[in-house]
Parts: sequence; C-alpha cells; structure tokens
Amino acid sequence: MTTKELCPMCSGFLIEKNVETLLKGGNDVASYRADALVCSKCGERVYPVQLVKRFEKIRRQLTRGDISDFEPIGHSYKVTVEEPE
Repeated sequence: MTTKELCPMCSGFLIEKNVETLLKGGNDVASYRADALVCSKCGERVYPVQLVKRFEKIRRQLTRGDISDFEPIGHSYKVTVEEPE
C-alpha cells in the first residue's frame, strides 16, 4: 500500500512492504523479516525507531556470539578466487 509519506533520500513515494533484512555483527549474519516503508523510486527502506533498536540489539548479540535465540539456516561463504577472464 502506498503511503502519503515521501522518501527522505529522493522524495519518491513510500510503499509498505514486508522485507528481509540482513544484519551483521562480528563475523556472523542474521536474517530478519520485518515491515518497512520502501521507496518506489530508489528502494531506500525506512524502519520504525523501535525496529531499528531491535536491529541494534541483534547486531550486539551477533558480535558477542550470543546466538542461542537464533535458528541456524545454513552456511555463508566468501569467494576468495577471482574468476579468470
């Protein structure tokens, strides 16, 4: 649903969407689904203040290695070899 609010970055229209956000803390990453306002023009996401505070808490937990509340969903890998041209 399109709102009457405008994007703080480009003044495009903000649309309510459920999005997946990746949160990094230390060497770990957590996936989090949340409702956000997403700009229809540039894709900028706008989150409520309480949700941003939740993101910060999750990042701190990841940094400390306190992941007992999180469910493992797979592995992440870093590509270290460049593809030949």
